[in-house]
Amino acid sequence: MTTENQGPFAGVVTVTLEQPGRPVVVLDHELIRRLEAALLAVPRDARGLVLASASERAFVAGADLKTIQEWSDDQLHRYLAYGSKVFGMLCAMPFPTAAAINGAVLGGGMELAMHCDGLVAAPSASGKPYPVGLPEAGLSICPGWGGTNLLPARMEPGEGIRRTAEGKPMNFEEAKAAGVFDAVAASPGELLATAKGWVLSRAATLPRRDGAPLRWIGRGDRAASTLRALDGVRATLPATGSAAAVAMAVDDGLSKGWNEALRTEQRELVRLRNTNEGKAAIAAFFAKK
Repeated sequence: MTTENQGPFAGVVTVTLEQPGRPVVVLDHELIRRLEAALLAVPRDARGLVLASASERAFVAGADLKTIQEWSDDQLHRYLAYGSKVFGMLCAMPFPTAAAINGAVLGGGMELAMHCDGLVAAPSASGKPYPVGLPEAGLSICPGWGGTNLLPARMEPGEGIRRTAEGKPMNFEEAKAAGVFDAVAASPGELLATAKGWVLSRAATLPRRDGAPLRWIGRGDRAASTLRALDGVRATLPATGSAAAVAMAVDDGLSKGWNEALRTEQRELVRLRNTNEGKAAIAAFFAKK
């Protein structure tokens, strides 16, 4: 964690996710525990917070599938609830927050980023478009940290629901065109400055915190448009348990609220990973590595 002490970004805190020895950052229990400690240490009089990644290839490549595959139902339920609590700390900060996305942002990493008020991205250093989205349904499971209710609030809701139900991420250019990002830096080298500028520009208009992310499907007129979108795409979604879980979580978020959507996702994720389809898909993922 670093804090700008002078200059135009004075008072902005940057929390950088890092996992020494790994080529990319992967969300696991230890990283979430360290993130919690960092967020608890952020001064409440900061002017803004930027969540960044030390990896050059990815912001966060996703959640640790070994945990999802191997932990008991009770352990997994408690782990998912713990992750939600820590991610929710970003939604409670008394100043604007932004994720500085420099590379692949997938699954739990995308959900973590979307708990921030803003997503600020940059093209990759290699020039090759990187993946952005929620691939869980491709592994016959579903998001577990709010993704079903977050992605459709950042793009056309029907397309967001469909992509989540199919487990079909976008690439950087597609996400940019879809409006997923709140700002885009001209180059990787300008990403952090762009993100810091974005949080400072939002300080005067930050709404009162209520425990849910700033951008989710239950806010304002977004709820009505998402309900119409869900009704419009429901019949075209894949006939899979994952797609049904996504639709159920969207429905529950709209009718029962953010916390109920999280409970639905987490219940369904644990259930789906225990199905034959879920076990086979996750085993096949590891067999490819």
